[in-house]
Amino acid sequence: MALHFQSLAELEVLCTHLYIGTDLTQRIEAEKALLELIDSPECLSKCQLLLEQGTTSYAQLLAATCLSKLVSRVSPLPVEQRMDIRNYILNYVASQPKLAPFVIQALIQVIAKITKLGWFEVQKDQFVFREIIADVKKFLQGTVEHCIIGVIILSELTQEMNLVDYSRPSAKHRKIATSFRDTSLKDVLVLACSLLKEVFAKPLNLQDQCQQNLVMQVLKLVLNCLNFDFIGSSADESADDLCTVQIPTTWRTIFLEPETLDLFFNLYHSLPPLLSQLHWEFAPNSVHYLLTLWQRMVASVPFVKSTEPHLLDTYAPEITKAFITSRLDSVAIVVRDHLDDPLDDTATVFQQLEQLCTVSRCEYEKTCALLVQLFDQNAQNYQKLLHPYSGVTVDITIQEGRLAWLVYLVGTVVGGRLTYTSTDEHDAMDGELSCRVFQLISLMDTGLPRCCNEKIELAILWFLDQFRKTYVGDQLQRTSKVVRLRSDVPRVPEKAWKIVKVYARMSEVLGITDDNHVLETFMTKIVTNLKYWGRYEPVISRTLQFLNDLSVGYILLKKLVKIDAVKFMLKNHTSEHFPFLGISDNHSLSDFRCRTTFYTALTRLLMVDLGEDEDEFENFMLPLTVAFETVLQIFNNNFKQEDVKRMLIGLARDLRGIAFALNTKTSYTMLFDWMLYKRYPTYLPLLQNAVERWYGEPTCTTPILKLMAELMQNRSQRLNFDVSSPNGILLFREASKMVCTYGNQILSLGSLSKDQIYPMKLKGISICYSALKSALCGNYVSFGVFKLYGDNHFDNVLQAFVKMLLSVSHSDLLQYRKLSQSYYPLLECLTQDHMSFIINLEPPVLMYVLTSISEGLTTLDTVVSSSCCTSLDYIVTYLFKHIAKEGKKPLRCREATQAGQRLLHFMQQNPDVLQQMMSVLMNTIVFEDCRNQWSVSRPLLGLILLNEKYFSELRASLINSQPLPKQEVLAQCFRNLMEGVEQNLSVKNRDRFTQNLSVFRRDVAEALRSDGNTEPCSLDMMS
Repeated sequence: MALHFQSLAELEVLCTHLYIGTDLTQRIEAEKALLELIDSPECLSKCQLLLEQGTTSYAQLLAATCLSKLVSRVSPLPVEQRMDIRNYILNYVASQPKLAPFVIQALIQVIAKITKLGWFEVQKDQFVFREIIADVKKFLQGTVEHCIIGVIILSELTQEMNLVDYSRPSAKHRKIATSFRDTSLKDVLVLACSLLKEVFAKPLNLQDQCQQNLVMQVLKLVLNCLNFDFIGSSADESADDLCTVQIPTTWRTIFLEPETLDLFFNLYHSLPPLLSQLHWEFAPNSVHYLLTLWQRMVASVPFVKSTEPHLLDTYAPEITKAFITSRLDSVAIVVRDHLDDPLDDTATVFQQLEQLCTVSRCEYEKTCALLVQLFDQNAQNYQKLLHPYSGVTVDITIQEGRLAWLVYLVGTVVGGRLTYTSTDEHDAMDGELSCRVFQLISLMDTGLPRCCNEKIELAILWFLDQFRKTYVGDQLQRTSKVVRLRSDVPRVPEKAWKIVKVYARMSEVLGITDDNHVLETFMTKIVTNLKYWGRYEPVISRTLQFLNDLSVGYILLKKLVKIDAVKFMLKNHTSEHFPFLGISDNHSLSDFRCRTTFYTALTRLLMVDLGEDEDEFENFMLPLTVAFETVLQIFNNNFKQEDVKRMLIGLARDLRGIAFALNTKTSYTMLFDWMLYKRYPTYLPLLQNAVERWYGEPTCTTPILKLMAELMQNRSQRLNFDVSSPNGILLFREASKMVCTYGNQILSLGSLSKDQIYPMKLKGISICYSALKSALCGNYVSFGVFKLYGDNHFDNVLQAFVKMLLSVSHSDLLQYRKLSQSYYPLLECLTQDHMSFIINLEPPVLMYVLTSISEGLTTLDTVVSSSCCTSLDYIVTYLFKHIAKEGKKPLRCREATQAGQRLLHFMQQNPDVLQQMMSVLMNTIVFEDCRNQWSVSRPLLGLILLNEKYFSELRASLINSQPLPKQEVLAQCFRNLMEGVEQNLSVKNRDRFTQNLSVFRRDVAEALRSDGNTEPCSLDMMS
């Protein structure tokens, strides 16, 4: 139904439904109306109406959203119109500086987009959109509110310039970003630093919201400048892990000036006391920007070749001290004023600590001395409060919060050893600090369950993990030798008796002489946590993750299995000893996820000495056997539905953890025999019945489907059964029943809302596809056997695949990453080994599949796009070979020829399908940042040979779109592309084409490269 907005009131109703409405139907209708408004010729006038006469901030936000989408179109508005929009917004925010922050942000983003997309626009020999920086300086001369707006404009502009828009040519983005870097970015950074100096030249009162916001925005601007992708290396945010700023050499003077370091040191030193006057939730943002800055400067020290002093060894310890003391001082404020505790936001805590670890190792002696002093003082105070213990008091809560921070900090500085150059003396300091945490562990565990603190436990687990990474097992072997008594020194070579300083002190105080003793302490702590913290999911989850990390390395596994605590776990993994394995209502169904981690680690430990001892494996599986038998008895009677469901969820998660850890044929066969032979056909049909009964409850179906998908994985060839074994076929039959059951049932749910469709339906479908892909590519089933003996399990599962696929829209197929990464590899398997199934699909289904391939070719996910290229290659190759053999039709090939004829007929009826895909691939090669060029080249040759006429049209289109001087160059590029390429798809011919394509891409990019300041040319070859 067309929607018409004749009045302001109607537009504001739309805003209400869109931004604060709770009715999902109304919100969907409002989204549709928004799209219609953007396409309307009256869009600009309606936006102006909302901005000037709207009575709510949401009306202004809607206008900003519409404008943002309008100026971001591939076909841009006229230059004059974009200039008018920019100037209007600048005047609007200048006249109304007290708009809602999210409105100001949205409007400024429009300015940033206009500026970036028009960076090379020229009128009267002037770059018309580069005047924005001069315009901003006018804001900086006004009130504090205007100054904040000016800073936000610069910050958003810097961030927008650094942001890669994958819907546009990457070469164009890089040229704009490079030009902005060379002409403007340094000036922006200098301006930001001068603003900081002005701010801190006067008494700063962060109780004033405006001053606080100004400081935050200026810091954000500095961070955006330093985060800029200076060398165009990667747009991936994970590059932050390098913690190195690749600044231009022309910026050297800025960072070598003493005033710059003084500025940021004074800033960090003065902020914590000021922040302590405020509610604590205001602090993390400022701290994040400052810590990032200092982390990157300290991490850059080894790369600085200048002989001039950088003074970081003076300032870094003071930064660390300021962070430590501010965190400890905050605890009392948080507890007494009942504020949100920053320790509850573990993601932010971990982020800050990872930033601090590099800074803290600079001049480590000072940091260590401070932590030792604070730890001793706070630990003594805590012990005094506990004796005698009279319940939790405010003082105890404060002391526990301070100890939690200190344990986190000790773990951080110990873990920082891996990020910074260290000496033996530094290892000895780590030993001093670690002793104190291990002593605290003993104190806390002695008080269980009467006296416990979740925050301290989580901090301890952080410390143990950092210590493991730094000083235990494989890491220890790489960095140093284990400690030996000095009396052993004369008896061994010098390298062998080098003492690990960290263990020297721990040996004197705790009797921990090497990593074997540390592992005993680790395992004792793990068992204690699993016994006493069963109702605290965060502690259990973190403990099990720590156990899982310990169980990965073979060297550690050999040591772990000798420890009594590990032997106890292997023989007593029941809810009686470990309450988190229970099924009571105290545990939410989401808490059951940790059981998979537990059994993965436990099974790795079991496998170390198991060998082929089936009796030992049976004993290990006994608790699960009892649980399955219990479920069977209840299932066959009047059962309590919730209890059975919980038991089955737990069993599915347990078995998946076990199956994941079994990576050898011998060990996997033991599990297979336990499930399919000794208890066949009771266990797997039981899980199938559960899927059929509770198909609409993902909390139940997802663990069961994931178990089946794991069982189908032929990892490390563990499913390569003996030639006389029917195990592969038996396993596939059970998987087929499970997938068909789920597929048939899930389709009965009907239409689902946008927020329900993935958890209720698409997630399960993606798991089914993943399981089916594992079976098809596992090479442990001969699928021809099914048709030969009239077994329909293979046909049934393929039909279930089609039914589920047709219930998914193409947009959803690409929007949900897990679904696309299971569907496209599955399609690759089908086109490789089961083309007879593909070409016999009904025309609408085949069209759906080919359209999904065409759309997948343009995705940014290289796994998906590469799978699409491979699938297309198999289809094109099949079609090409059929046409080549058209004149040769022996009787035995009649059936295959008929199938090929059907595919050929379909392509002749729909010629645009392959032409569209050729356009996409050529567009990718010529204009895009092609990351899988080899994969793209394989189907492209077949497409060219099948559609030579259309290829000629594409070639002519590109050549004719260029100036005359470039046309002959491009024509030669195309001639070189097909030089030496024959009319066949042999491997040798494909390789020749792939080589030619690489040269072609380079030469065309060179030919299309723009001269001077003109904008890079572009051509939409798909139009």
